[in-house]
Amino acid sequence: MKELIILNNWEKAKLAVAECKTIDEVKKIRDKAEALRAYAKQAKEGLVVQNNVCEIKLRCERKMGEMLPKTITIGTKSHDTTLSDLGISKDQSVKYQSIFSLPNEEFERHIADVKASNEELTTMGIIRLAKKLEPKPETPALPEGKYQVIYADPPWMYGQEQHSKEKQATVLETHYPSMPTEDICQLPIGNLGLDNSVLFLWTTSPKLFECKSVIDAWGYDYKSSMIWDKVKHNVGYYVSVRHEFLLICTRGSCLPDNPKLYDSVITEERTEHSKKPKVFYEIIEDIYKGKKIELFARNKRQGWDCWGNQI
Repeated sequence: MKELIILNNWEKAKLAVAECKTIDEVKKIRDKAEALRAYAKQAKEGLVVQNNVCEIKLRCERKMGEMLPKTITIGTKSHDTTLSDLGISKDQSVKYQSIFSLPNEEFERHIADVKASNEELTTMGIIRLAKKLEPKPETPALPEGKYQVIYADPPWMYGQEQHSKEKQATVLETHYPSMPTEDICQLPIGNLGLDNSVLFLWTTSPKLFECKSVIDAWGYDYKSSMIWDKVKHNVGYYVSVRHEFLLICTRGSCLPDNPKLYDSVITEERTEHSKKPKVFYEIIEDIYKGKKIELFARNKRQGWDCWGNQI
């Protein structure tokens, strides 16, 4: 409790964070503040005390977000310091830099408003505000061509009930702007497909049944599916979800040009958030020979057209 009282001296604590010269110094204060916040919550110290300690944690995370780009680059080649050296995960790095991206006046106003309204101060509250205020990349117009193959990985929006845990919210909300299913349905994707074409649509277990409305809106019929076994376990409420679905849907007659039957389960360890293994591109390229487009793409692939605001 003595350390709790010390951290309740806000001016002293804020000054200590501001004067830190290294990420390690800030991280030590942040970790102590988080431990004290958890202790205060368990000890039922009240929301005022919890928020005061959380404020110090947030100031540390913002400070680390400021220092990270100047200190490290993710990777190992020709870099003296890596995230692992600092004991910081990739998700934490994304989170801290998101907090730092928030203008200072908005950061201070948010903390003051949340504390004045007697609501709980959280890291995710700050991140949501930062995402709301950040400039959105301009989405290019859809191409005018017609395609035999449409490959789509929509940025599904998950309900508030799936953001209640901070770790889950961090993973889902800090990597890309999401879209409600209704907005995905309204995209005129059907205009891109030939009369005889195929749609490969990625989805997760929570969104599996919502996919039907997207498939219908885009003018396709569900035919089959593949499963990506990610090997590494993931977040979840009922089970630890380690797989995603790739739904295969057609318009007209669009059986594969190459009748080779691939295994419907692909085991490939996941890497970057939401990045799909290249083996799925290779399978599609082998069985369909016509013109192809990837929607919501993040990178260009040779031989494919692509569309999205993150390329």
